[in-house]
This record gives sequence, C-alpha cells and structure tokens, in this order.
Amino acid sequence: MTKDEPLRADDFPIQTDEEKLKTRGGRPIASTESKELAEQVAERLNEHAYQEEQDRWSA
Repeated sequence: MTKDEPLRADDFPIQTDEEKLKTRGGRPIASTESKELAEQVAERLNEHAYQEEQDRWSA
C-alpha cells in the first residue's frame, strides 16, 4: 500500500497496536499521538466502512 492509496473493503476492520493503525492484514496505515486516539479513529473508520457496506446492500 502506498501512502496515497485509499483503503479497500478488504483492509477492514482497522486494528490498533498502541498508537498505530493497521489494516486487517497488519499493514500500518497511520500513527496517532496516543493509544486512546488510535482506538477512536479505528472505531470511526470501522463504523463508516460498515455503514457503507450496509448502504450498498440496501441500494
């Protein structure tokens, strides 16, 4: 994954490792200033991806 490459559906759910965000496959995608912030960002990304998937099925 390059720096500017968008996340794909198979990258989810996003996981955390201390201050790092990683794809389901373990590739690092971002770093934060704290573990708590990493967990919040991962939760929001995962919720958004889930909602997009639900929207696709309902369309």
